Amino acid sequence: MTIRMEQTYWEKGDTWPKILRYNCEKYGDHRRAMRHKHYGVWQPYTWKDYYLNVKYLGLGFLAFGFEAGDKVMIIGDNAPQWYYAELAAQAIHGLSVGLFSELLPSEIKYIAENCEARFAVVEDQEQVDKLLEINDELPLLKKIIYWNYKGLAHYDDEILVGYRETLTQGKTYEAEHAGLFEQNVENGRADDECAIIYTAGTTGSAPKGAVHTYRTLRAGADYLLKLDPWFENDNVVPYLPPVWINEQWIGIGCHLLSAGILNFAEAAETQQRDSKETGPSIVFYGARLWESQAATVQARILGADAIKRFAYRLLMPVGYKAADVRYRRQNPGVTLKMLYYFADIFLFKSIKHSLGLSNARICYTTGAILSPHAFRFYHALNIPLKSLYGTTEGGALTGARNDEIHSETVGPGHEGTEVSISATGEIRYRQPGVFVGYYKDPEGTAVVLKDGWFHSGDTGSIREDGHLVFTDRLKDLLELPGERKVAPQFIESRLRSSPHIKDAWILVGPQGAYVAAVIVINYDNVSRWAGKNRVAFTSFAELSQAPEVYELVRQDIARVNQIVPAESRVKKYINLHKELDPDEGELTRTRNLRRAFLVERYHKLIDAIYSDNEAVPIEAQDRYRDGRTGTIETSLRIQSVEGAGS
Repeated sequence: MTIRMEQTYWEKGDTWPKILRYNCEKYGDHRRAMRHKHYGVWQPYTWKDYYLNVKYLGLGFLAFGFEAGDKVMIIGDNAPQWYYAELAAQAIHGLSVGLFSELLPSEIKYIAENCEARFAVVEDQEQVDKLLEINDELPLLKKIIYWNYKGLAHYDDEILVGYRETLTQGKTYEAEHAGLFEQNVENGRADDECAIIYTAGTTGSAPKGAVHTYRTLRAGADYLLKLDPWFENDNVVPYLPPVWINEQWIGIGCHLLSAGILNFAEAAETQQRDSKETGPSIVFYGARLWESQAATVQARILGADAIKRFAYRLLMPVGYKAADVRYRRQNPGVTLKMLYYFADIFLFKSIKHSLGLSNARICYTTGAILSPHAFRFYHALNIPLKSLYGTTEGGALTGARNDEIHSETVGPGHEGTEVSISATGEIRYRQPGVFVGYYKDPEGTAVVLKDGWFHSGDTGSIREDGHLVFTDRLKDLLELPGERKVAPQFIESRLRSSPHIKDAWILVGPQGAYVAAVIVINYDNVSRWAGKNRVAFTSFAELSQAPEVYELVRQDIARVNQIVPAESRVKKYINLHKELDPDEGELTRTRNLRRAFLVERYHKLIDAIYSDNEAVPIEAQDRYRDGRTGTIETSLRIQSVEGAGS
């Protein structure tokens, strides 16, 4: 029987450890809290398992000298141990600090020094090696605890200890300090600082640690649960670990408050395949992943047999028509209902199953502007995808009910929030989820937090119906002659809706001459297209510079040019010879462009585009079809777009 938990959220406690204790007492071994796919088998973990892992890990920390206020870095892909580590640190009055598993040693060192971390809980040998490489430069770091033992049997550094050994230490410590863990949990308060969440560093500056309390994090979870109540039998597949604020609200907060089930894929690359097996009812991805999935479906259709292509061309318009009717809050009528029923049986259900979205009833996107084309695609499948707006520092601000979704907005403000637009167009807001401040950075805090109002640095507007329209980062707006402004995300998101384009970077050049685009092709999709159309190539760079591929991209740019204002039309473009890489600082770990860094790195390319050159020479590493890499010297073509204007 499904039990609605909405009215009992506040009865569970005012901290995450207290709520975990409540769930353990209520459900014990009778209900699953998590499932983790390991060696092809889904391993269940009950609420009692969750609580006991947190308890003995926390006591293990204490046995190793943990003190109140200590910081625990957590590094690894999504797994139950990630969540155990966060709540274990919080239960004994410490703070969790999440890091993406792809971070380089230098990036880990910066955050470890900045937050003064004394403990680290990591996934595997790769993360252990990174920390050992910089360990001599981190005198505060006391213990590194790993949960995946593979390859670590012969490591003998005294700073290292296995997860199972830490639990054993915790049980021994409990025998000597009976009731200490329970006392620590009981003494926790809503306004205790519990997590430091680092910003992505999109603007090119170093990430900043936003300090949050249980109260500020819970505000975001409460908003989402009021918007879309969860049930005990809801299945959730968290895409990313709780490194960023959204997974703190969803994977930690909403999960604990609703007592649903978290399902962890075996590996990041098996996420979509494993999702098909669990049939998640709640799905939360960044905009880039939603766009990538939609583009993959379109690419597969283009490469399918004639019958499947015909079915797609015949039935998808039915879905788009139904989506448009829902947007206008109109009755679809008997004919459209019948056609949609037919299209759903013969096409839509199979697409949803291939994406692991067969049972999805709550779907969120955030992190960047989702292209209207991708948004409309999912709604044609009757997937209730909607945009949320929130920030690491300011907390959750907006979200729409399923009956008021608009592709061009991020919804109205949640009840209890206040939002205003400054004279410069900046979005400012205040609500209970605003952060405490940047860790040990009062000057930085004072810049963005004034009289309780968080100054987001984003630009947008509020419609008459109260819905917020997000435009772009204020400092990312590009200026053209005549004080005209271009929002690069507006154009980039529409270019990324193409199955041939993985990334797009919009710029205007010196003195705002005109709009140009740097394009990163979708190698997987374009290489399949090239094979089918007999376009010869041996590497990414060679494929990107093929005249036939330039023509593919030109058609996509021409399509976008038709729907943007005349002054925003792309006049020139260039296909980059490689993918943008977060390890090289070109993207954030959430795959957003780091524009200031890109301008610095590719200044010669920009100069060539705006100097009327026809090509620009480059020397770089290239990836071949067999996986090899090598250094190449080649030229990148600079192509004009006819009809784009001056």
